[in-house]
Amino acid sequence: MTLEVQLLHTHATPPTRTRAGDVGYDLSCVEDFFLLGGQRDVIPTGVAVALPDGVAGLIVPRSGLAACHGLSIVNGPGLIDPTYRGELKVVLINTGWHSYQGHAGDRIAQLLLVPFLTPETRVVDVLSASADDRAASGFGSSGR
Repeated sequence: MTLEVQLLHTHATPPTRTRAGDVGYDLSCVEDFFLLGGQRDVIPTGVAVALPDGVAGLIVPRSGLAACHGLSIVNGPGLIDPTYRGELKVVLINTGWHSYQGHAGDRIAQLLLVPFLTPETRVVDVLSASADDRAASGFGSSGR
């Protein structure tokens, strides 16, 4: 299986796994950006991908940026359909109180590849029972 990557910008870097055991591919930005506390912006990566058949991409936050600077992803995770061939962009938000300055080449998010199912839908009058029938208890009934 191969992940095809197209570099759309002269400063773009391909999605990269830093260590052999890493699951996510780091995504880097291609230009400087500045986020005030509470501000969001769409940050370009300069990269397009062709996902393998049966695989979707999820753009997820980097834990270090979240823990140290309050940066997250507004639509996190961001979903990349396997038919999308445009530039990957990251909708970053600064949830912290302090401003954040990013620089071209900074790792700003991760790309996670996940298999997916797309079964046909069928409307029924009553759903089949589950092994743990919690329907009567309702949403949020599993406790703390």
